Parts: sequence; structure tokens; C-alpha cells
Amino acid sequence: MLGEVLTAIVTPFDADGAVDYERFRELAQHLVDHGSDGLVVAGTTGESPTLTDDERLELFRVAVDTLNGRAAVIAGTGTYSTAHSVHLTREAHDIGVDGFLVVTPYYNKPPARGIVEHFKAV
Repeated sequence: MLGEVLTAIVTPFDADGAVDYERFRELAQHLVDHGSDGLVVAGTTGESPTLTDDERLELFRVAVDTLNGRAAVIAGTGTYSTAHSVHLTREAHDIGVDGFLVVTPYYNKPPARGIVEHFKAV
């Protein structure tokens, strides 16, 4: 079980618009210290559409390193592209996250069968 309280963590940015990984680390520690059983990293609350793959994967690494098994890390690996979602999910798995947040393709709107195939692929 991943826990009862899973918090969608924001992605902090510095004044220049770069991801502030140290502030993210502090926020992750604070949330877990105050009752979160796990964090959803790079979901829509975490600015997933605005992050590069490198930024997203680094957030997953920082979360796994910071929480060190004290709480679950759920990686937001869903995109509107099945191939891209598969790629990010594999990378996140290799980093050691505990679970994945995968969304339906949100721009190309496949039929029900296409949605099933998307999730089967991921």
C-alpha cells in the first residue's frame, strides 16, 4: 500500500525560472514530517507540462533520495504521447520510485480502445 495521505507536491522555481531542487527537497521533507505518506511528483500541480524530461527525472531522483523509503514517491510520467509516457515510466522505474501517475492522452482524445491500449503499453 502506498499510504493514505498522498500529497501532490508543487515544483518550486527560482527567480530565473529554473527548478529549485533544494527548495523542493525542503518541501518534500516538510510534507512527510507533517503527515504525508507519499508524494506525487510532477503531476499537474507539479507543473508537469512545463518541465523538461531532465527536470522531471531529476525531481524523481531528488524525491527518492530525500525520502529514502520514509514515504512513497509517485512519479507523474503521463503525457499525451504513449511512447513518451512509456519512456518516462521506464526511467522513473529505474530511479526507484514507488508508483506512477499516468493520464489518458489529453489532446489527441483516442476512443475507448485506444485508451486501453495506451495504458497497456505503459
